[in-house]
Amino acid sequence: MPRQAPAAGPPLGEWLRTPRPEAEPGVWRYGHRPKPPEDPDRLDDRQLLGGAALALLGALLTWSLIYNEYLPAFRLLYGIWPASWAAGGGSQFWAAVFNYICIYGVVVAVLVLVFGTIGRWREVWRRYVRERFGAPSGQTSEVPPAQSDPAADPGLWPQLRAAGEHAAADRLTAEIRQGRMNDVDYVRLDRAWQTARSRPDRLPAFSEAVLARGAAAFTHPSGDRDLPARAARHDLLTGQVRLGSVPDEERNPYAYRGAWLALEPALLSTSLLVVGPSAAGKTSRVVRPAVESLALQALAGRAAVVAVGAAGAGLGPDEAYDVVIRLGDPGSAHDLDLYGGADDPDEAAAVLAEALVGDALGGAGAGGAFGMPGGEADTRRAATALAQLIGPYRAAHGRFPSVPELRELLDGVPVALAALRQACEAAGDGAALRELDARERQAGRPGDPGPLLADRIALLDRPAFAGFFRTGAPGEAAGPGGPFAMRDLEHPLRVRIDLPERGHAEASRLLARLLLAQFTTCAQDRDRRSLFACLVLDDAAHTLTPASVRAVQRLRTANAGVVLALRSLDEVPEPLRAAAVGAVGCRVALSGLSTWDGEVFARAWGRDWVETEDVTHNPDVSGGPLRRAVRAVRTLFTGVRATTRSVTVRTVQRERWSASDLAHKVPPGHAVVSLTTFRGEASPPVLTRLGG
Repeated sequence: MPRQAPAAGPPLGEWLRTPRPEAEPGVWRYGHRPKPPEDPDRLDDRQLLGGAALALLGALLTWSLIYNEYLPAFRLLYGIWPASWAAGGGSQFWAAVFNYICIYGVVVAVLVLVFGTIGRWREVWRRYVRERFGAPSGQTSEVPPAQSDPAADPGLWPQLRAAGEHAAADRLTAEIRQGRMNDVDYVRLDRAWQTARSRPDRLPAFSEAVLARGAAAFTHPSGDRDLPARAARHDLLTGQVRLGSVPDEERNPYAYRGAWLALEPALLSTSLLVVGPSAAGKTSRVVRPAVESLALQALAGRAAVVAVGAAGAGLGPDEAYDVVIRLGDPGSAHDLDLYGGADDPDEAAAVLAEALVGDALGGAGAGGAFGMPGGEADTRRAATALAQLIGPYRAAHGRFPSVPELRELLDGVPVALAALRQACEAAGDGAALRELDARERQAGRPGDPGPLLADRIALLDRPAFAGFFRTGAPGEAAGPGGPFAMRDLEHPLRVRIDLPERGHAEASRLLARLLLAQFTTCAQDRDRRSLFACLVLDDAAHTLTPASVRAVQRLRTANAGVVLALRSLDEVPEPLRAAAVGAVGCRVALSGLSTWDGEVFARAWGRDWVETEDVTHNPDVSGGPLRRAVRAVRTLFTGVRATTRSVTVRTVQRERWSASDLAHKVPPGHAVVSLTTFRGEASPPVLTRLGG
């Protein structure tokens, strides 16, 4: 986390008028200046500056020779100079001054023209002066006056005026000019206007709210209009957050050199994988800016975010969130719904089974956790066993079982099973009784998933979690904030969940898998898909399973995505490593990566055609007897044979970033980043200096 927040941005009016041209995926568009097309004959800096300096020396030398009359340039000019020009001034003195200036000017102009062309001075001016200190053509650094073109000035709300809402537009324009509106307000009100315009019956209510409250209309349910502090640079008009700068290096693509790199929902909807060792900057330079951007967009009514990490992970202060869940902390004001708000017992059982046994992958030639072909079959059987218990329980009691009750049922405690049977008989539910009968028949068979499920759920049946995962059972104390369920992501919520990794590492991994399974299920079943939803796992170790990897790939069609941070790909089961890297569209490989991890990224980024030069040295046997004799004498005294040098240029395929390059040639504070939009537009891997 930076020591201080970034400096305040420009005034809102100037911020709105700043151009945001279309650019390559991931390029920071605010004030972006597109580069001219790449010149294949472009000289590097050393050649260009060296040639310009040499031409300047040549010009000075030539001028010295002319001035000292070693070159008869002045005599030639005086000889052809019209005499009438000298006498036309009326005064001999001013005529002499006129001739002096003209003749010297002609000589200097010729020198500048000749040596400037040889030394490419115009290219030096364009590359080092105009590009760095001047504005490109068609773009100005000054804010255009608002009265010049009202229809093109976003600060005057032309979209409202075009619809006849002049009073509301005047009120919002006054809010901008008086400094009472910020970027979050503008984006939130613009979204509210787009919603109202799609429903004409809501237009009067929109105008009334704007006239009554101005920039404070349609605020987030929390009442917040901004975050307590911002640790990164944001552009809410495009939804981007600045991630870092792209060095001007030959390895980087030409269009990205010198630009800023940014993240946005169009990229995060393909999901993001961040891999790097501890202290490489995963949280502070990648995860935290992404979470902060999503929280700002939630205040604008455009996103919902759930950030999951260890306590004190640095994901932002409590004031930046609507719901803060500290699992294992008795002082937590909110709780977590174990079943994610599901109403269907089969869906709840599938999600819970994914969390409990989804990591029980079967290896090659070996069975899974239950002696079966693989972990996916284990998950299906575990989901069936859970459904055979929680389905009848819900039918009998109208709710799902709590953690202690579910543990007793999975352990096969006779008293608990008998009580559940009696409740089902009292409810007259024959289907529930048949499910219980099937569970009792399977309980005594070898490979039954019940004991393993009971052992896994016992991780949550600990004194530290006694006040959590409430389901409304008798005797459970209701917390002040109530339980949070993933189904609530229909609304622009900002949620942070702190996992107790310090004392309950295995339970934290189980909960992370549970949250990922709940999110992938609920995000695809949402009715309000116009709201971008994102789950951020600051530590996704031992979280990915075959089912969750497939589910992550399907999120991009649901306007949702996940951010997964790992210290190493070793924290993912080996059969899933390549699939996990391939399932996400955005990848960040930080400095300090191992060669084993770099090998997976290198395969994912593929190869590219490059030109290579092969230099060969062969013995020099050319020339006549005299030259051969001279070469023989030189070889006798120096011990080095004379050779000829031949260069062969070939076009071959090479890895864009090899495993060795990723492990040893990424400087500290840098990362190699590749980005993909939900439309399939992709960027090649780009070396980026992190820090916006």
